[in-house]
Amino acid sequence: MTKVAITGGIGSGKTHVCSILKRRGIEIYDCDDAAKRLMATSESLKQEIKKIVGPEAYIDGKLNKKSLSSFILKDKENAAKINAIVHPKVAEDFILSGLKWMECALLFSSGFNTLVDKVICVSAPEEIRIKRIIERDKISYPMAKQWISSQMREEEILALSDFKILNDGIKDLDSQIDKILSSLK
Repeated sequence: MTKVAITGGIGSGKTHVCSILKRRGIEIYDCDDAAKRLMATSESLKQEIKKIVGPEAYIDGKLNKKSLSSFILKDKENAAKINAIVHPKVAEDFILSGLKWMECALLFSSGFNTLVDKVICVSAPEEIRIKRIIERDKISYPMAKQWISSQMREEEILALSDFKILNDGIKDLDSQIDKILSSLK
């Protein structure tokens, strides 16, 4: 069976598209959730993160998301250091899961595209993405823009993808999903 990844920039609506697919009976591995779970439960990963970020990365044994986010956004090298230790654990976990679908925001920069056969990019205009990020994460406009600019450009993701879903709040998602699922059969 074909392995498929759903990707797209922050605020594009990947999770919403995945919820539609899940209602249709497709089980999807969530790379972000897996990374959070592994950073919370893997003692070896915790130790590696503390070495890179410092002891403030964990408070009372729990991941200090604010500290980690600040560290990652401070410098692209910082993000690369964290990704270099977290991504291999997530890739291994995906393979062990036996699932055929994954949701992965950093699909190409993580190299996870090599784990799948087809890629679907969920796309949305930047202003819509910013609005979604601000509402979801309760952050400022400049912070939302900073998160977007810290990721691969949407045009690059689209160029590397096999399918596109436009999630602009206007175009019907179900018909776009139907067309892709039909192509995958």
